[in-house]
Parts: sequence; C-alpha cells; structure tokens
Amino acid sequence: MFSWLAEDTKRRKQPAVFNSVSEGLKKVYNSTIRPLEESYKFSDFHSPAHDDADFEAKPMVLLVGQYSTGKTTFIKYLLERDFPGIRVGPEPTTDRFMAVMHGDKDGVIPGNALVVDPKRQFRALDKFGNAFLNRFQCSLTDSPVLESITIIDTPGILSGEKQRTDRGYDFIGVLEWFAERADRIILLFDAHKLDISDEFRRCIEALRGQDDKIRIVLNKSDMVDHQQLMRVYGALMWSLGKVINTPEVSRVYIGSFWDKPFHYDTNRKLFEAEAHDLFFDIQSLPRNAALRKLNDLIKRARLAKVHAFVISVLRREMPSVFGKEAKKAELIKNLHLTYAEVERVHHISPGDFPPLERMKKVLRDQDFTRFSALKPKLIEKLDHMLSHEMTKLMAMIPQEEYDLGTKDSSRQEIKGGVFLGVVDGPFKKGGGEGADFGSSELVDWVVEEMKDKNRHVFESLNPIEGKVSGATAKKEMVKSKLPNTVLGRVWKLSDVDRDGQLDEDEFALAMYLIQLKLDGTDLPINLPTHLVPPAKRSFAT
Repeated sequence: MFSWLAEDTKRRKQPAVFNSVSEGLKKVYNSTIRPLEESYKFSDFHSPAHDDADFEAKPMVLLVGQYSTGKTTFIKYLLERDFPGIRVGPEPTTDRFMAVMHGDKDGVIPGNALVVDPKRQFRALDKFGNAFLNRFQCSLTDSPVLESITIIDTPGILSGEKQRTDRGYDFIGVLEWFAERADRIILLFDAHKLDISDEFRRCIEALRGQDDKIRIVLNKSDMVDHQQLMRVYGALMWSLGKVINTPEVSRVYIGSFWDKPFHYDTNRKLFEAEAHDLFFDIQSLPRNAALRKLNDLIKRARLAKVHAFVISVLRREMPSVFGKEAKKAELIKNLHLTYAEVERVHHISPGDFPPLERMKKVLRDQDFTRFSALKPKLIEKLDHMLSHEMTKLMAMIPQEEYDLGTKDSSRQEIKGGVFLGVVDGPFKKGGGEGADFGSSELVDWVVEEMKDKNRHVFESLNPIEGKVSGATAKKEMVKSKLPNTVLGRVWKLSDVDRDGQLDEDEFALAMYLIQLKLDGTDLPINLPTHLVPPAKRSFAT
C-alpha cells in the first residue's frame, strides 16, 4: 500500500551520480537550493536565482574604479588589441557596463538582446530594467585571451558634483550581481587620484563578502618618482583602511598597465615583479574555476539556510488578525534579537548572517503574512547536500581539471595577449636572471667561469681521485654563513650523480648556487638543464 513511500526513501538514500562538476552543481542547485530560495523569497532579499549558464560560464574578471584610472586601457593591455566599443580618455568615457567576450568576428550585442540569450549568463540582469539594459552591451572580439576568461568593464565611478547625478538604475545592485559571479575583482586606483568618493565608498562596501576575490592595483605608478611613490602608497593604504574594515593589510599591486614607455623607470624591476605576480594570479583563474563555483554555491546555500530561519521566525511572530503593521515595525526594529535567536537555537555562525541594516531596508517593503513557516525537510535536504553531494563534487575537481587541461589547454591557462610574453622567453619572471641566467646563451656551461675561479679552493681540499666528500665540502660551504637548510638544498642540487661526493664540476656548481643565494635569488626546485655539468647531463635526463 505504501510502496511509493518506500521507493521514495530508497531513492533518497542512493548516492547521486554526476558526470561532471558543472552538471553536479546544476543538479544540486535546482533540486535542493533553489526550492529553499523560492519558498522564502531569497531573490527579493539577495541575488536572483542562478541559470544553467552560470555554472558553464568562463571565469569572469570584474574591473572597478573611478573614471580615468585606466580600466579600459588595462583590458586593451591584457588583450594587446582594441575591441569593439572601446573609448579611452581622461574624462568618464566608459558610460556602460561592457562584457568583453570571445567571438569569431568583432561585434557588439546590445543589452536587451544579451539578456534573452540562454547560452550566456546574463539573463537575470533583466530585473534591473531598460535603463540599465540600454547601458549594457557585450563586445565580441577574436582574442585568444578571451577563450579562457570574460572581462567586465564598468562605468567610471563618479566623484564631486557628478556623483549626485542619478544614473537611472541601481548601479550598486548591478555591481553586486557581477561581483557575486566574478572570479576576480580588480579595484584600480590612479597614482594621482587617491581620494575615495562617496559613490566609490558605497561600491567597495557592496563588495564585502567577496574579499577573497578582490585585488587592488595602483595604476600609472610610473608617473611619479621613487620618493613620491612611497608617499602615494602610504596614502592609498590609509584611504583603504577607512573603507575596508579588516585587520589584514590588503595586497596592492603597483605598476603601469599600458604599452607606453615608463615616465620614471627607477622602479622598473618593482613594476615588472608586480605585473608578473598579478598576471600569474589571473592565469590561475581557468584552473580554479570549478573550485570557485563550488565555493560560491556553498556560500549561497549557507546564506539561503540562514535566510530561511530568519524569515520563518518573523512569520511565526506575526499575529493572526489585528496589529500586523505594528508588529511588523517592532520585528524590523528588533531584528538583531531575531538574529540572536536563530544563532542560539540553530547554532549558526554570526558571519553567516546577511547585513542587518540592509535586511531591515528590504523587509520594510515585504508582507510578513506571506512568509512561509519553517519547512524542516528542505533544511534537512540542504544539510545532506552540503555534507555528501558537495564532498563528492569536491573530490571530482582534481581529476576533472587534469582531464579538461589535457583536452583543452585554454581550461588550464590563459594564452595570447600580454600573457604570451610573460610565460616564456627572456621577459618572463626572472628571465635571464638568477638560476635562469645562461639558459639562452650560446656558451656550453655558464658555471665554467666559477669553476676557474674556485679551482684553487677545490684543490686545497685535497680531493681523492678527483672528488671531495660531503664532510670536506661542508667545511667550505658553511663559510657562506647560509643556514644548513639552504646548504642542504645546494648539496642535493649539486650532487648530480648522487654518489655522495662532489667532483670539480659539481663543486663549482655548488659555489655558483651559493653565490646566487647570497645575491638574493631563490634557488630552483630542480636543477635547470643549462646548469648541469656537460659531463653529467646523462644523469639529468
């Protein structure tokens, strides 16, 4: 008689099977998270529901900054080419949100057409209305960089009297929507304009909760000299400290991201090192895309759970007939007490709750009598998903990343554009310097000069059959005053044939590596081929 009930219980106990991480994320969202969101009007308070395209989209880089900080020029610098709709100038030239995406032919898709395309992840932006959609477009261009990522250019944030002008749409709301779905958020500052306007402050505050995605760039740094740059950097940190209320110091990338000669090249090495670090960070996005989506979905699921608890408590406290408006006002005023109850009863971390003031603002326009009572089965299903399905998807990520990287290299790293010159060749990070010095030289072995210089030292150690023992070599190596951990690594790199002794070539190599470390260069993890003694190269293959 109750066979259907037994079948349902059996089906719930069977472990879910997923063919891919993105498919798994779609399934758990549509079957578990979305029903909870719809029951408690989650999208009215937070962000709209996800579409399937959100789980299949390429990693997204969001650029935010005041006007004339170089956002559009930064995109051109990454792509090493113009793109449709580009406008660069000292005045606020970019007056719209622009999604720069890959296309076989250059072209522009207007906002209204873009939000009805089921293959793109922008359908939920329809809720911001025509005023926004008229200021939104997609720029298609055939750049290899865009095969791996999508870049979002934003309107320059206004300052002074201009920020009092109404844009006609919810600018902060749109920014929050993009920030939630972005893999990386880059805040750009101009070395000559460090003031943070009221609108920029509100934008930065809207990005709270996305701290792990934010990278700060001090652009146009070559326009000031060394002394001024130190002052500018200090002023920026002071300004940020008043807006970003975290005890940790934000990482700031210093550089000039355009293709013009440096005005002051005193800090050239600093700019190059910072640019390489930023590019490496962006390079990691395709590799970590699945992990980021999983992380964001878990974050959304936890928020949906807390939201359900809060809404159900508010519904429970509402009277059946009289005094509804007065009770509603009282509940909104004492919302912090509701938070405290949910935290105590359901053991929720305080960091999982939505911002109090923002929640109060949205609640004022809601009808509390239409809220749903708590549905324990939906909460139980969500908890099961977080502890089982998400764990299974997490375990799938390493193998899927390897398989996808083997089939499609654009899923592993970004190619083309500015990344072409910094990944390989003499202009990569450390190219032609330190352990990489001599890798592209015509000489047979770059250590030969060090061998001639240390020949008398080697002979003074009284080698036996052309070799010195580890204990004997140690007496000379410790004179460098380097720690034993470093010298131990030098020994492992130098003892190429692994016989526990050093011949003259290996001893010269050890002295060469020690000098590299004394000069402030990191030792290589594995010995580069060009540093292997010619007579020992058979051991290195």
